[in-house]
Amino acid sequence: MVALTESDLLDAGDDRLVEVFGASPAGDIPKGPLQGTGIVRWGGGWLARPLAWLVRMAVWRGKVFVSEGYLSNRMTPFDVLAVVAQVYKGPSLMDEQECIVIDYSRMSLVARGVRDEMRQVGQGLYLGVVWLFGLRVGWFALRVPEVDRTLPGAGGAAAG
Repeated sequence: MVALTESDLLDAGDDRLVEVFGASPAGDIPKGPLQGTGIVRWGGGWLARPLAWLVRMAVWRGKVFVSEGYLSNRMTPFDVLAVVAQVYKGPSLMDEQECIVIDYSRMSLVARGVRDEMRQVGQGLYLGVVWLFGLRVGWFALRVPEVDRTLPGAGGAAAG
């Protein structure tokens, strides 16, 4: 697996994202909060970057895998937890291979027609595809937040 960054995904474009998603394993279902970036299907980085920033500042900031089999989305600049979904491994609508499914159909009135799927594309980095009523409408990246290893108790070098 080629090491990818969130920046690589923003610049990739739709065809490349399809390729990366298809070549990636499902990976483990993450735990805790992940930082999210919305990625548009068209336009490449010149359009994806400003739109990702706008979405992050105004609407969607990521997901929190709150307990085994469930998550909430991090909404608004205030990180309000909303739009709950079930999480499980299952076949992707893209290629029938295993992925992490984020299923809103039974738990959310607002997002009943949405199904997210994701696969691990790097260390602590996931690429997700958004389906709306069975149509592929967008992409997102989720990443495990970086930990400041210099803080006491964070596993870094001890301060003297």
